[in-house]
Amino acid sequence: MDMQLTGKTAVVTGASRGIGLATVSALIGEGMRVVAAARTITPELKETGAVPMSVDLSTPDGPGRLIDQAVAELGGLDVLVNNVGGGDSSEGQAGGFLAITDQQWTDMVELNFLAAVRASRAALPHLIERRGAIVTVSSNGARIPHSGPIAYTAAKAALTAFGKALSEEFGPQGVRVNTVSPGPVRTALWEGPDSYGAELASSMGMSHGDLLAAVPAGAGMLTGRFVEPAEVATLITYLASPLAASIAGTDHLVDAGAVKTV
Repeated sequence: MDMQLTGKTAVVTGASRGIGLATVSALIGEGMRVVAAARTITPELKETGAVPMSVDLSTPDGPGRLIDQAVAELGGLDVLVNNVGGGDSSEGQAGGFLAITDQQWTDMVELNFLAAVRASRAALPHLIERRGAIVTVSSNGARIPHSGPIAYTAAKAALTAFGKALSEEFGPQGVRVNTVSPGPVRTALWEGPDSYGAELASSMGMSHGDLLAAVPAGAGMLTGRFVEPAEVATLITYLASPLAASIAGTDHLVDAGAVKTV
């Protein structure tokens, strides 16, 4: 299916791996010109053909600098994908609320919430001009906050609410804002050797491999497997496209049925 994105421009944050990398590849595959932002530019990101930009989006000025440089590089902006986030270096996150320090709360909010706030603020004047779109990657943990580290899921809940409010304000100005909320995805957050998944396994007295094998069923995922990054990227691409012109202010679950409420 032609997504009618050829020649349009996009910025993707958190683009070096996982959902971000898959999204960059999907958008470029649809003929878009993409600026791909990450703290570390990986060989895999370079191979996509995107314009890589190294930036720390958890800093107050990082998102604004990214958008300014991207607009200068691309000559305008049609789509912003707020994907940066995570907790894959989440030391202490498996210990529960009382184990999480103020600094960990601050770090989680800066990366998982405020990075998207700042990037959206910088991008919106350009998106209004092009009648563009914002797609933000949240988490199904925003709806079932007990399902992950409390600081992470609380920040994602704020992110989902932010997307809804942003849509109400800027939808009448021609900017569509939607959110995608994956369940457990086969990424470094779960699979990395120093990840939240590894720490959770240790706290439960399990091997990392056994935990990963048990997660889909334990999370109520009807497919019996982790979500693949490319599956999330496909939905992001559709929501960014003119084919989704009447989809605005929505939160789309990609969690294999893990959230059981209507």
